[in-house]
Amino acid sequence: MIQMKRVYEEPSEEDGRRVLVDRVWPRGVSKEKAHLDEWMKEVAPSPDLRKWFGHKPERFEGFKESYRKELEESAERQDAVAKLRDWAAEEKVTLVYAAKDQEHNHVVVLKDFVNDNG
Repeated sequence: MIQMKRVYEEPSEEDGRRVLVDRVWPRGVSKEKAHLDEWMKEVAPSPDLRKWFGHKPERFEGFKESYRKELEESAERQDAVAKLRDWAAEEKVTLVYAAKDQEHNHVVVLKDFVNDNG
């Protein structure tokens, strides 16, 4: 099972394996406070795509399409997705992220991608 949670929310035993899936470390959060098991920078969107998107909801559909393409075409991202899929088959996995918008962010796309291609 895969779930999502902002890094600024309190960690919980219900989170299972906590995996940060942002390319950049979240501001104001220590490694201790984050309680992460993994940091998978490689699965995050490319810097150019992230900058273009700018967390603007009106660009989300275009962002989603482009990010899914990045996930499909990058061997490194495919390896990370396979790892997430394997972990999720064995235990609960929480994709941890920093974005404020909980509906229009890369983790929504990543979670669907992992589940759709499993």
